[in-house]
Amino acid sequence: MDNFMQVLAYGWLLILVLCIVFYKPILRFFFGMVIVPEDRIGLVTKKFVLYGPNKELPDGRIIATKGEAGFQARTLAPGLYWNMWPWQYGVELQPFTVIPHGKVGLILSKDGAEIPTGNILGRRVECDNFQDAGAFLANGGQKGRQTSIITAGTYRINTFAFDISIIDMTIIRENMVGIVTTLDGLPISAGQIAGKTVDGHNNFQDFDTFLELKGNRGLQPQIVLAGSYNINKWAVQIEEIPMTTVPIGHVGVVISFIGEDGADVTGDTFKHGNIVGKGYRGVWMEALGPGKYPINAYTMNVECVPTTNLVLNWANARSESHALDKNLSTITVRSRDGFPFNLDVAQIIHVPANEAPKVIARFGSMTNLVSQVLEPTIGNYFRNSAQDSDVISFLTTRKERQESAREHIRQVLEEYNVIAVDTLIGDIVPPEALMRTLTNRKIAEEEEKTYETQKLAQEKRQGMEKETAIADMQKEIVKAQQSVEIAQRTADAAVKKSEGEAASLKLQVNAESEATKMRAGAESEATRLRAAAQAEATKLNASAEAEKISKTGLAEAEKIMAIGKSTAEAYELQVRAMGGDNFTKFKITEELGKGKVKIIPDVLIGGNTNGSEGPISGLLGLKLMDMLDPDKKVERNKA
Repeated sequence: MDNFMQVLAYGWLLILVLCIVFYKPILRFFFGMVIVPEDRIGLVTKKFVLYGPNKELPDGRIIATKGEAGFQARTLAPGLYWNMWPWQYGVELQPFTVIPHGKVGLILSKDGAEIPTGNILGRRVECDNFQDAGAFLANGGQKGRQTSIITAGTYRINTFAFDISIIDMTIIRENMVGIVTTLDGLPISAGQIAGKTVDGHNNFQDFDTFLELKGNRGLQPQIVLAGSYNINKWAVQIEEIPMTTVPIGHVGVVISFIGEDGADVTGDTFKHGNIVGKGYRGVWMEALGPGKYPINAYTMNVECVPTTNLVLNWANARSESHALDKNLSTITVRSRDGFPFNLDVAQIIHVPANEAPKVIARFGSMTNLVSQVLEPTIGNYFRNSAQDSDVISFLTTRKERQESAREHIRQVLEEYNVIAVDTLIGDIVPPEALMRTLTNRKIAEEEEKTYETQKLAQEKRQGMEKETAIADMQKEIVKAQQSVEIAQRTADAAVKKSEGEAASLKLQVNAESEATKMRAGAESEATRLRAAAQAEATKLNASAEAEKISKTGLAEAEKIMAIGKSTAEAYELQVRAMGGDNFTKFKITEELGKGKVKIIPDVLIGGNTNGSEGPISGLLGLKLMDMLDPDKKVERNKA
């Protein structure tokens, strides 16, 4: 008995130890106990229903909300639960859903109502950020991708009902703008390329509000500035582009592709396009000043127009940094006398800031202004101007033509709201042959001037020699004057002695002095006449020599012509007299005779009936001829 009680006590002790060690499986099996840790949730699967009206899920549903068998909408929060017997309930412990900082969670619902035709996203319903799957289904949540997202944080999400995709937040960098395209909403109105402006959706972060306000799908007129945004990328796509910059010295003319048609604000004087107020479709009257602007480049275009003086070059070797003249080239014109030549032209223009919208409304861009107005206007003007003048006149009247071109082009550009500041003619490149002719003419003119200068120098030299001769004779004149004075004094002293002798001496001295003057003048005149005669002789000799050469050339030419004519007439008479063939044979024989060509050899070697004496006789004949005439032997050896 004691042994039995002892064994029974040991048995109960063993059972107690086993219950302590395996209490969880025991409690799980007998009492349906489930413990959910504090960092987990329990996903429940009901395997069968023994009784009750809701035994099976409705068609198309996968989540049970009323106790049906299958995946249960209700999850088990951390804690202790009973009556969850393992043969009826499967409990899967899953970690919480954690959305890290800088991320957002996109929700895909596996169950719910069908998304209406035309929509691509399920609309928002109250479901505690998708932590209450039962409320989601009860409130009409739709299956598929959802408009709502979950931001950074920790969530108890039933992964049987929802799949979570974690993506990066949308970040727009500095000096950039985000171009928005929505993937759901109402269709864009006819005639528009972007949806209407909708406010109150917090930069598209609240997409359900955007849909409630009847926002359109597609390109949006609104943009997103620099920053970080919780954007549902299944609903909104954002393209990052640089901000629009209007440089200093420019204005930005805005061309809007969206909005209502506005009234033209230019009046009746401008008939080349509508310019509208800000916010309407078309070219805005108000231009943007220098700076950076967050412009939606898909709905608006900003055309930069220079407001400073703009230089355009019609030159192959030069182009300005603005590149508006990159397609312009040196202008080729043709003068009245048929010579083509090239010229470079520079045109300075200015577009006033208040006229820039009119220029863009008329032409669309500054490039079109250059190609459609400036290029044909300037090119045709200089081509027409060149045809009214020869090359030399065009070169010599360059200043006048430049002023005329400036005035003509100024009047033309005024009609296009552009100010022509100045027109400048650059290099003018005449034809090389013409320049060579002009150079030769200029050299000849300079040589003529040189010859005239040399002639004047010779004339001055002759005068100088004349004056030199007179100066050389001045000594004799002074000496004669002194002699006269001495004679006069002597005559005065002896006047009383002999009046006749004094008078005679005085007359003799005066005669001698006059004779000396006349000899000097005659010698100077003779020298001048000899020089003139020599120059005239040289000129006559040169003229006679030129005349001689001319007469000789003409006589020689007439001689050659006469000989040729007489020879031709003789040939014609001979041909008539002898016949063409006989005359030809006669001329060949005559030419052979002039060239001393031998037709019949000096020695003819031939054979005879003896057979061997012919060659020997010929050799002996040649030897005998060599002895008689050695010169012919040398000539024969050379041949």
